[in-house]
Amino acid sequence: MSGDGIRTLPPLAAYALALGDDALILSQRLAEWAAHAPQIEEDVALANIALDLLGQARILLSYAGEVEGAGRDEDDLAYLRNDRDFRNVQLTEIGNGDFAVTMARQLVFSAYQYELYTALLDSADATIAGLAGKAVKEVAYHRDHATQWVLRLGDGTSLSQARMQAGLDQVWPFVAELFDPDDAVARLPGVAADPATLRPAWERYVAAVLSDATLRTPEPGWRSRGGRAGLHTEHLGHLLAELQHLHRSHPGATW
Repeated sequence: MSGDGIRTLPPLAAYALALGDDALILSQRLAEWAAHAPQIEEDVALANIALDLLGQARILLSYAGEVEGAGRDEDDLAYLRNDRDFRNVQLTEIGNGDFAVTMARQLVFSAYQYELYTALLDSADATIAGLAGKAVKEVAYHRDHATQWVLRLGDGTSLSQARMQAGLDQVWPFVAELFDPDDAVARLPGVAADPATLRPAWERYVAAVLSDATLRTPEPGWRSRGGRAGLHTEHLGHLLAELQHLHRSHPGATW
């Protein structure tokens, strides 16, 4: 389906799709660390975080398809859309980089998801509120896991601090997009969470972590935008080629 088709989705379907795409794409990114993390325990930890995000994605994509009412299920939405049809923020699709980059991204995103799902506990939509009740517990762990690594690397050796700071510098241009206005959100009062309202609590938490880790908050010279409208980096196409290859190679197959 073309990007124009996605823009005609009912607001609730569009909102669920955007949140589901965030979780799906970051899940795929984190899964790339399997057997490549710096410790065996970290292989398991990142795989478990990826599975949590995949579980969120499955619920959200299934719900988006249900609300859309066009007969598409979670697999159709995950495997049969092109990059311009995805509505994830660009932060979730950027390459893993080294371990410090991944932890910087995870701190930023899990702290955002924590505030998001805390707000959605009071959603008037039963499916969204139900997901939030489960997800907020998961992302609390994700946030703590990333926090501990940022503290360990930032307040470690001069080399680990330099690499952690470089990771933050690389990730920070993608932060502002998390809190950009969203048309679907504006049309879902009482159901969706306004991203702008999440930023103050997010900033307090992240600023405290960086201070304790003896790291500075970056001041990027540019910022990402447009992921919710289907504008993506070159990274997403490569990620989708791997994610979707098997399903597209054997259309209609069951396992």
